[in-house]
Amino acid sequence: MLLHHSTWPEIETYLKRSRGVVIPTGSTEQHGPTGLIGTDSITAETIALAMSERCGALVGPTLTLSQAQFNLAFPGTVSLRPTTLIQVIIDYVQSLSRHGFEHFYFLNGHGGNIAPAHCAFQELYADQSLGKHSGTPIQCRLRSWWDFSEVNEIRQGLYGAAEGMHATPSELAITRYRLPEVSCPDNLPAPPMLSADFIKRHGGDNHAHALAHRAQFPDGRVGSHSGLGLAEHGAALVSAAAEAAARDYLSFIAGGES
Repeated sequence: MLLHHSTWPEIETYLKRSRGVVIPTGSTEQHGPTGLIGTDSITAETIALAMSERCGALVGPTLTLSQAQFNLAFPGTVSLRPTTLIQVIIDYVQSLSRHGFEHFYFLNGHGGNIAPAHCAFQELYADQSLGKHSGTPIQCRLRSWWDFSEVNEIRQGLYGAAEGMHATPSELAITRYRLPEVSCPDNLPAPPMLSADFIKRHGGDNHAHALAHRAQFPDGRVGSHSGLGLAEHGAALVSAAAEAAARDYLSFIAGGES
């Protein structure tokens, strides 16, 4: 069930049986020469919809803009400041909280969303702690679709170190599965592999400014052999992620820890 494909009476009825909502979060940024600029949003939304079919959750509009300043040297990237994204998340949650929603499950497709989302959650919780939030306390949880062990087993089994960090074969496999009609052929050679130290230091898209980033990764891929990602892999990844996320969501709305 999609919030933006529903009427207000349908949402009112939904709230009588559930106070939870799934919010796909992505980005609008380059994903190498063959990856769609909307990859992060497409992957999150695809998995959220498949997840909803399994657990009956309402899916809210996808957050398609994020902080991606490090990719602004590549045409087509649209970036928010982290502070802007934090406020967007707060306003999104508070809008739905006003109607009675209590559990907000962010299904994430972009590493750069993680830090701003957690900051936004703390701002929301601070309002509750300081007595500025009336009504039932809200809870927020963020899960990236690659967080689940079932998904990582597939990724590592198919790609190993060639998964890299950006324009990954796994995420491009999902877009090739979801949108074959707009997917590009990919015969690119493997880029240089990343060191374990680099991966540790740059987790969550912790990259410097855009010109330095493009100079270091001129085709936009960050250690990722994008050509390995096949549509049939995408189908398996979506299924595994949706099953795991549905279980995690049901645990969350039943009172599991944030």
